[in-house]
Amino acid sequence: MQSVFLITIRRLRGPLILIILVFAVSTVGMALIPGVDAQGQPWHMTIFQAFYFVTYTATTIGFGEIPYAFTDQQRLFATLIIYLLVIGWAYLLGAILSLTQDRTFQQALVGARFRRAVAGLREPFYLVCGLGETGVTVVGMLDSLGYRFTAIDRDERRVQALEIEALSLDAPLLAADVRSPETLSIAGLLKPECKAVLALCSDDETNLAVAITACLLRPGLPIIGRAGSPAVAASMTALGTYRVISPFREFGERVALAMRAPDTYRLLAWLTGTPGSYLSPSRPPRMPTPPGHWIICGYGRYGSEVVAAVQRAGFNATIIDPAGLQVPGLRCVQGLGTGTPELHEAGIEAACGLFGGTDDDTTNLAIAIAARRLNPAIFIILRQNLQSSEILFTRFGADMTMVTSQIIATECIAVLRTPLLAEFLDLVRRKGDLWAYSLVESLRTLVGEEAPSFWSFAIEPGEAPGLLDAMDRLDGPIRVGDLTRSAQSRQDRIPCLALLLVRGTQTIELPDDDVAVAANDRLLFAGRRAAGDNQSLMLRNANAAAYVLGNRREAESWVWRAIGRAMAR
Repeated sequence: MQSVFLITIRRLRGPLILIILVFAVSTVGMALIPGVDAQGQPWHMTIFQAFYFVTYTATTIGFGEIPYAFTDQQRLFATLIIYLLVIGWAYLLGAILSLTQDRTFQQALVGARFRRAVAGLREPFYLVCGLGETGVTVVGMLDSLGYRFTAIDRDERRVQALEIEALSLDAPLLAADVRSPETLSIAGLLKPECKAVLALCSDDETNLAVAITACLLRPGLPIIGRAGSPAVAASMTALGTYRVISPFREFGERVALAMRAPDTYRLLAWLTGTPGSYLSPSRPPRMPTPPGHWIICGYGRYGSEVVAAVQRAGFNATIIDPAGLQVPGLRCVQGLGTGTPELHEAGIEAACGLFGGTDDDTTNLAIAIAARRLNPAIFIILRQNLQSSEILFTRFGADMTMVTSQIIATECIAVLRTPLLAEFLDLVRRKGDLWAYSLVESLRTLVGEEAPSFWSFAIEPGEAPGLLDAMDRLDGPIRVGDLTRSAQSRQDRIPCLALLLVRGTQTIELPDDDVAVAANDRLLFAGRRAAGDNQSLMLRNANAAAYVLGNRREAESWVWRAIGRAMAR
């Protein structure tokens, strides 16, 4: 990126040279032309006096003829100076106006402002590459969680659109080539505060280039990469990418999960929801049970994943595609699926389910409206491509709406929110509906319908010094249930639930209250945000931990008593 100073000097070089020449000639001329002093004796200005006169004349201040009245020769030369300066200033002002409209100069200004903003970041932040539908969704979630980030995208319009969004944090944004190592470095890749890189561009090759650059410049830095192509996904995995997300595979797995275990699907959607989102619906939609017939509209990469999910669930499928594809083992109908003839040909009357999965939201809605008119009882799953279409999809009320960008974004955020959450979500996917339903009810009892907060910690000196200190002074074991006691009144429980306990290679899911904890254990909790703050006090403050664990009856210092009273309020 070019320097603002160098661009300015280059563009204004001619006008500045002209102004300098006019000043030099005018100063020397006024010093050489003879004048007359108050006694009528010949007199010459000094160089400084001449420069002073030219300066206040050029700036239109006009102190007059000083120190003595001018002769006609001096006045004639002063008149020439005025005209030359008017020309010089007009030339310079025109060049400045042209410079402010110059795209290169504007980009340099934006780049300089971006550099200063990134250099001023002193908190942990994430580097987001790509501001398409997925990138914007991720940025919105990061902002709602209070996480700082920098974001870059090649398309200036996307950056400008995000700048006018009502974000709570003033995030550095830049329109530049994300494939460039220089751009990534400017965006904060090399700063120790950068905690992860998210490669979320729609182009797989660009995401791979970002992953390679991050891998070489910051070895060991977590990279979350989006990869639609299996080859690119394999390349990212070989680089040691922390998480490779395939939008097509994730989409197909979500559909398959919704068919196989709707309660599990609802639990996942709730746990990965943004702060403030609610458990919806109150009961999961009941998918058709096999055997049965599904109609898949649009056999692209998404449609093929859905067909595979439908067949694994024990259904047969018919494809409606405008290209008239012939897929072995499947019945294919040519068309969009928006018209009555192709829906009749696909067997809409006897179908139990329909998936509208084209890459156009209007087409998907038209398919759904036509299908429901012909078969009101049919179960409809729709693919929503754009966030801006949300009001239309909500109004239609499909049995299930799959938002591609939302699926990828929630996977990214699950990895970033807390180290153990992604591991727990993988565990949830392997569980059955009864287990998921039981967990939903347990969490609802603690937090209500709103999505819970998550936090994790390791019982180590860096994260739980207070708890470790209390553990060293206690003779008996400390159990999971002890960690859910209030720091203000140890008889009370804080609204949280232990989801995971990891001890070396051993993983305990939903550990009971009587499970003992030990140093170096890692735990994942879910609950209200206030519960996390309360528990954090016990983890870091030895007095609070000793009180909670029953090692003393009252606070040992006025500082602890003040903290306790403040938190109680």
